Amino acid sequence: MALRYLTTVDSPLGKLTLASDGEHLTGLWMEGQKYYGGTLKHETEEREVPVFDLTRAWLEKYFAHADPGPMPPLAPEGGEFRQAVWQRLLAIPMGQTTTYGQITQELIAQGRKAAAQAVGGAVGHNPISILIPCHRVVGATGSLTGYAGGISKKLWLLEHEGVDVSRFFVPKKGTAL
Repeated sequence: MALRYLTTVDSPLGKLTLASDGEHLTGLWMEGQKYYGGTLKHETEEREVPVFDLTRAWLEKYFAHADPGPMPPLAPEGGEFRQAVWQRLLAIPMGQTTTYGQITQELIAQGRKAAAQAVGGAVGHNPISILIPCHRVVGATGSLTGYAGGISKKLWLLEHEGVDVSRFFVPKKGTAL
């Protein structure tokens, strides 16, 4: 089984854990988030690797409201459907949002079988938070459901990116409260 390297980074959202295969970023989790380390099915070792420096630099610029520039090399681990959803998330511009339904329709237009619930599962299991911007996906009615890091962190990220969050609401019950 392949080795994964880990490190932690302090951020305005608290401690972030980064994972790498030595060349790519394979994970970024917020402390206490749902599915924390969900794709770490490998032996791990705390060690610095170059992609962590690239990721830290990207995050520092992002949190400073500067253009973070190109992404560090990413390699999220997951099946073909999840990979397709995560690629779609990468296309959501900073400061904008989309819905689970819109992503579903785009996947169907590409000839993929997709349902909004399956898209929601893939979004929720995104192993590289913030960089693969699952926080930019909202419910069709404006519900802020479905963020493994928690609704308050989702709101913080959206506001940080300049999204007008007044049109959104926090559901009374749901999967990510």
